[in-house]
Amino acid sequence: MLTAFLVFFPLAAALLLHFAKGGAARALALGAALLEFVVAVFAAISFVRTGSAGLDLNLNWIPSAGINFHLGIDGLSLCLVLLTTFLVPIILLTAFRHEEYENPGAFYALVLFMQTGLLGVFTAMDAFVFYFFWEVALIPIYFLAGAWSRSDRRIQITFKFFLYTIIGSLFMLAGFVYLYLQTGPAAGSSAAHSSDIQAFYALKLSASEQSWLFWLVFAAFAVKMPIFPFHTWQPDTYTESPTPATMLLSGIMLKMGIYGCLRWLLPVVPLGVSQWQQLVMVLAIIGIVYGAIIAIRQRDMKRLIAYSSLSHVGLMIAGVFSLQAIGLQGAVVQMLAHGVNVVGMFLVADAIERRTGSRYMPDLGGLTRRTPLLSVCFLVMLLSTVALPLTGGFVGEFLLLAGVYQFNMWAGAVAGLTIIFSAVYLLRMYQRTMLGPDSTYSETITDLGGTELVMFGALIVLVFWLGLFPGTFLRLSEPVTSQILTLVGR
Repeated sequence: MLTAFLVFFPLAAALLLHFAKGGAARALALGAALLEFVVAVFAAISFVRTGSAGLDLNLNWIPSAGINFHLGIDGLSLCLVLLTTFLVPIILLTAFRHEEYENPGAFYALVLFMQTGLLGVFTAMDAFVFYFFWEVALIPIYFLAGAWSRSDRRIQITFKFFLYTIIGSLFMLAGFVYLYLQTGPAAGSSAAHSSDIQAFYALKLSASEQSWLFWLVFAAFAVKMPIFPFHTWQPDTYTESPTPATMLLSGIMLKMGIYGCLRWLLPVVPLGVSQWQQLVMVLAIIGIVYGAIIAIRQRDMKRLIAYSSLSHVGLMIAGVFSLQAIGLQGAVVQMLAHGVNVVGMFLVADAIERRTGSRYMPDLGGLTRRTPLLSVCFLVMLLSTVALPLTGGFVGEFLLLAGVYQFNMWAGAVAGLTIIFSAVYLLRMYQRTMLGPDSTYSETITDLGGTELVMFGALIVLVFWLGLFPGTFLRLSEPVTSQILTLVGR
């Protein structure tokens, strides 16, 4: 029941928000998000003490077809559940700072509705339940990114994002249907087939079947992460969406693709993974270098962070497809670190834009004169993104690079350029905005306030927690990643 509460409580709160106005809507949204985080922490404590037995929900959904509403939490799911419930309150607080949003209650409701979709994806243990929540998560972000965007191109941009995502999802659905039809009946069921994850894991498909099934399933994950060359929707969507929607997309939603690779792709079609492993590694490494080089040329802060995210996601994909234990563990830690870092960086860009009306770096400069607190918070989030030792970014990138190096020395060397490139474009962004020649804003800008300090404080605590105590999360995910590698045959 705890898992069901985690998944459906945000939906219930979102429905209640339609009856709340003004301050009541804010209080209800934030209270629901904080309660959700408290319950997630309680679930984590329960998992550590007793295992996943009490966190499994398996109900008949379509018994004649062998489809159950099966949710469950293991170490891998728990890491993403904690990340989601930790970031959503911060994203809501960011939305509260934008009083110009029309119908803010609907905005907060959509954020909580999306939280239900995200948590459903991370806890689904049935293929069609996974697909159901995968599509549910698309609905609110489409409206968040489109309806509240101030861009003249918002319809074009959100339609492109929707089209990419829905086409990839349909390919995944076709793959799941084929896999479902290859299964036998579940124990104690009269249905001819089963869509349970264990039934998919038990399949013994030929290499040729797995080869084309790989691309059907991977298509949805490749678009969502995204991986080069399926990334063309990302820069515009990240840049033109409202900052809270961008945080949801970059901080949590892209993790759906990496999680899907770990949970569904690698264990179900291991021969297909082996066949296409090198191609995916090449695409991932191209994405690392391409994203970083384009980021260096950017002058818009949000667009720079968007391309930075593309580069860092490429490294996570390379770590996953290295099929090395250290690479998979690195991907888990880096999903957490990247979620915290990228939300922190977008929060910085949002704070500067709200104070100056601009996020165009040539217009800024000398801001640190009157914003020492913002300067420190900006620098901490930046250094974690650059992978400074003792931060979460360092632990994740070190493990990922070690995994890629074990796969191929030269691939590891090229992937390692991400650290050098990220130092170039992020330190340049800091120099041009916070230091450099004084701008027209350097004497009038105000420093961080109370709520903003709470948001940055929470993010910075997790930055150093991940950097100093990564074992907290590595111990949770290690049994699952070991099982994945066993199923892959490594």
